[in-house]
Amino acid sequence: MAEIDWTEINKLLPTKKGDKEQFQARKVLFRRMDPNGNGILSLAELDKAMRDVLAIDHLFDAKPAIMRAYQLAKDKCPSKRGDCDGDDYIEFREFRFFLVSLRQYFEYYVAFQRTDDNGDGRISFEEFENNSDMVRVWVGEFDAEAEFKKIDRNGGGFILFDEFCKWAIKKNLDLEDDDDDVDC
Repeated sequence: MAEIDWTEINKLLPTKKGDKEQFQARKVLFRRMDPNGNGILSLAELDKAMRDVLAIDHLFDAKPAIMRAYQLAKDKCPSKRGDCDGDDYIEFREFRFFLVSLRQYFEYYVAFQRTDDNGDGRISFEEFENNSDMVRVWVGEFDAEAEFKKIDRNGGGFILFDEFCKWAIKKNLDLEDDDDDVDC
């Protein structure tokens, strides 16, 4: 993965709760991402917005992170739309949660990509072991073999992104270069 401008990403994702400026920025961003003005965002609209509205290629390329954030956020609140399809979309009241989730899953995606040496979308034990010093900086000490077995929940011999995310959440994974302490 090329160099990521975390400061810019944090600035473009207005996630701060209780901040009037950030709330207004979220409203504007939501409207810009809602091309047909129907008050809901589909996965396709969100995906396209990563490229066309936010103009962050790294996020646009992080499809698994977008998908996980979308799946989590769309079910955050019951739909107020009164139709059955409302829970299949992101409404404005779920939008901040989507942005927070997107930021977090993007961080996990970057960590996953840095560990997946051959870029095949899965981490072998060899890749995990070879990168274990780097991973320890993010999560603390662990035994590579034992930890790999814990992460590989389906026993397939590889760590998939879903498995990696579940582990990263439990371990409170934090990249050293992501500027997440910056108050935007």
